[in-house]
Amino acid sequence: MAGHSQFKNIMFRKGAQDAKRSKLFSKLGREITVAAKAGLPDPDHNAKLRSVLIAARKVSMPRDSIERAIKKAQGADATNYEEVRYEGRGPGGVALIVEGLTDNRNRTASDVRSLFAKHGGQMGETVAYMFDRLGQIQYPSSVASADAMLDAAIEAGADDCQSTDQTHDLTCAPDDLAEVARNLEKRFGPPASAKFVWRPQTGVPVEGDAAEALVTLIDALDDHDDVQTVYANFEMSDATMAKLTA
Repeated sequence: MAGHSQFKNIMFRKGAQDAKRSKLFSKLGREITVAAKAGLPDPDHNAKLRSVLIAARKVSMPRDSIERAIKKAQGADATNYEEVRYEGRGPGGVALIVEGLTDNRNRTASDVRSLFAKHGGQMGETVAYMFDRLGQIQYPSSVASADAMLDAAIEAGADDCQSTDQTHDLTCAPDDLAEVARNLEKRFGPPASAKFVWRPQTGVPVEGDAAEALVTLIDALDDHDDVQTVYANFEMSDATMAKLTA
């Protein structure tokens, strides 16, 4: 097992302002509804629901909002959200994967295609082969030393563990996510997050105008109500990233 492989999963979420938090809670609410509908509404017997609830609590989503989202999955009039995925290229040739939940596929596809075109990208090119689909589990660095977490990751069945000053990021095969997370939870308690991610195999350097246009595109995609997560395979200097995401 490699303990120090280098990669970054690029995800843009909105910040702490009230309106942006409301949008984030709305997106998490959809994920909770879909997870609860796909299995039992009890997180102890529904690994997908349990992982989404961890993410919701991490950002202090109100309890009543969580309960309301779970109830939406019950009954004949429950909203039917479908999982959708769009692929394409952004400015600088950067590969993008956009994941979402929607109750209207045609509307969402049209909107996402329009956003790609408006901001210098093109939807439709297959790029998933440039990424690896993984299960990812994250713990704060305070729960264990890097060596202790690496040992625990091996015992739990994870494939990789990266540790920084802030977090321990463990990855595994998608089918193993629930079991690995459960094994780690017995030792360290609930993780900060447990989810499926797309990890770029290689990065595309991007700077200057292309970098600015790319961040604008990703931000616009993330701002769409039906979009849950945006992944990209770009590499950008820390100075440029700080400037564009300030």
